[in-house]
Amino acid sequence: MPYPETAEAFVVSDIKKWSDFKKQEVKLKPFTEHDVDIAIDACGVCASDVHTITGGWGEEIPLPLCVGHEVIGRAIKVGDKVKNVKVGDRVGVGAQCGADLTCGNCKADQENYCPNSIDTYGAPHPDGTISQGGYASHMRAHEYFTFKIPDGLDTNLAAPMLCAGLTTYSPLVRLGAGPGKKVAVVGLGGLGHFGVLWAKALGAEVYVISHSPNKKDDALELGAKDFICSKDKDWAKPWKFTFDFILNCADATDKFNMPDYFSTLKVNGTFHMVGFPDNPLPSMMAQDFAPNGCYIGASHIGNRPEMEAMLELASKQKIKSWVQTIDISAEGCKEAVERVYKNDNVRYRFTLVNFDKAFGKRG
Repeated sequence: MPYPETAEAFVVSDIKKWSDFKKQEVKLKPFTEHDVDIAIDACGVCASDVHTITGGWGEEIPLPLCVGHEVIGRAIKVGDKVKNVKVGDRVGVGAQCGADLTCGNCKADQENYCPNSIDTYGAPHPDGTISQGGYASHMRAHEYFTFKIPDGLDTNLAAPMLCAGLTTYSPLVRLGAGPGKKVAVVGLGGLGHFGVLWAKALGAEVYVISHSPNKKDDALELGAKDFICSKDKDWAKPWKFTFDFILNCADATDKFNMPDYFSTLKVNGTFHMVGFPDNPLPSMMAQDFAPNGCYIGASHIGNRPEMEAMLELASKQKIKSWVQTIDISAEGCKEAVERVYKNDNVRYRFTLVNFDKAFGKRG
């Protein structure tokens, strides 16, 4: 059965052949009065997509699986109790498509930490249907996790904001990025370039720490005050006790000499991770945290109020993701995930586009 029972999707069926995509029908969960159906027009390609289909994070994944959780399209059907979206609206869905919305976390605007959270792809809905992502013709999501996209944002540039953007915006806000604060962003990639854009827009003084000296010009163009090359010998010494917090966007933390990074933090500063490596973190001693009383932590995406505030900030300040577009197809999906995996000249995010070409006009 075609839509509305199913969506056409580019799926992976074998993690040993993780970049081999084929088009097939995937089941959509039963439609409810709080749901929104989206005809997809663009989908960002996230490193999480690659970690998932390669099995890099060591989790069992349901196959066949359609990934993609930076989705923008047109609302073509809305449930009777949907309040904030109407047919024809341009809307987006990020990395979460459901939660119980009744637990203490959800009631405290911490639905991204709901114990019954439903990921946008690869997670079971209450009826047992497996959620499928945005490399597809359609998506069905709860209204709470469906966001109207401000008119000032370009679809292709806004799509990566729905995961990578929110993942960096949320901790920056929660850690207090703003005027008078010095923030270092580690790793200038898909996440890191958003970290620089948001921290600058929020009024903080931003620095980039990277092992790639050729990224200095990009860092400065994005708004960083200075660039620190972590390949240099004793790179951390001039920066001791400098940063209020570090936002680590690199997924190579397992290779870091963590005391070097900790040493650049002010007293009680935080080393906060949103880049998650496939391998365990390096061994650390409790004493590594003692010279400045620093902390280490991590976070998962963000909540609805943060998503809405981020999109509004991007619209008002005309903040633009650095995006390269690729036409969606089996070959396009393969190229995108392989290049992200190899870090092959990705500056700094891919968005899959031209969905009408692959799936026809919908809705």
